[in-house]
Amino acid sequence: MTFRARLGDEIRDAGFVSFGVTRPDAVPEAGARLAAFLDGGHHGQMHWMAERTAWRGDASALWPEARSVVMLAQSYAPDHDPLGDLNRLEHGAISVYAQGRDYHDIVKKGLKRVARWMVAETDCAVKVFVDTAPVMEKPLAQAAGLGWQGKHTNLLSRDFGNWVFLGAIFTTLELEPDAPEEEHCGSCRACLDICPTDAFPAPFQLDARRCISYLTIEHRGPVDEELRGKMGNRIYGCDDCLAVCPWNKFAVAASDLRYHGPHRAPPLDELATLDDAGFRARFSGSPIKRIGRDRMVRNVCYAIGNSQQQRLKPVIQGLIEDRDAAVADAARWAVERLS
Repeated sequence: MTFRARLGDEIRDAGFVSFGVTRPDAVPEAGARLAAFLDGGHHGQMHWMAERTAWRGDASALWPEARSVVMLAQSYAPDHDPLGDLNRLEHGAISVYAQGRDYHDIVKKGLKRVARWMVAETDCAVKVFVDTAPVMEKPLAQAAGLGWQGKHTNLLSRDFGNWVFLGAIFTTLELEPDAPEEEHCGSCRACLDICPTDAFPAPFQLDARRCISYLTIEHRGPVDEELRGKMGNRIYGCDDCLAVCPWNKFAVAASDLRYHGPHRAPPLDELATLDDAGFRARFSGSPIKRIGRDRMVRNVCYAIGNSQQQRLKPVIQGLIEDRDAAVADAARWAVERLS
């Protein structure tokens, strides 16, 4: 067997559904695209995106010794229709990727396994990344032939849809690059039209300041009142544009059952009463833990305000005097909305 074939076997054994190879300098347009995104202020409060832009815009600058980048995709496809949770108004809708174990742990473990194999086979040097460095994974994945960035800006494929995590292995090994994938969205607008907050100013462009995923996870402080009512019961992330993509008819089962965890649609009244210790205990080992109790309870208050459930009103009335100003503001808004 060729090295490429044996590498593919090792990658599939490590839980990945697909892989491709590209050069670190394969996306020369990435820097200009990133600059336009930042100049438009579309990154909102994600100030870290404006840092180390030389590395983000040019992967070859991140580690000059690297000669190849192996991009890998791991499926976390749901075993249910995520859009159905939006009708369970007394429950919070949580993005599919965060319903189970933190993907950083699972994907990085698989990457390290493959990287160790590569080192043992060739004595090359490697570095692995899963959201742990300023690497623009999606453009590199398209350059490696894994798929293309759809109109919703996420990576999707004719082979496995768009429910995937991406990981990167930078290596000093010279590998034959794959041909980049072309865009196959055609005239479809499903992901654009379903967005409840009109977060796409144009196809293939995202304004994070209007994206519910950004608002519930990255945005600190009160959310603009114009957008609160459009958030529905989404309390961590949003899957609408992913769930509606027609290419998901080719989605493959999740690579690890730990992605199907206990946080699918928790009752809002339970989450509203969490203190810091209770929040950390409930979401231990989950990516949700990164937003902290205050931001979660703020989101829960918005969801309760949108729930039309009068029985939930007493649950948040006690939060009007919460020590966190954003939680207190959200609770007052929710009580008034239910009234």
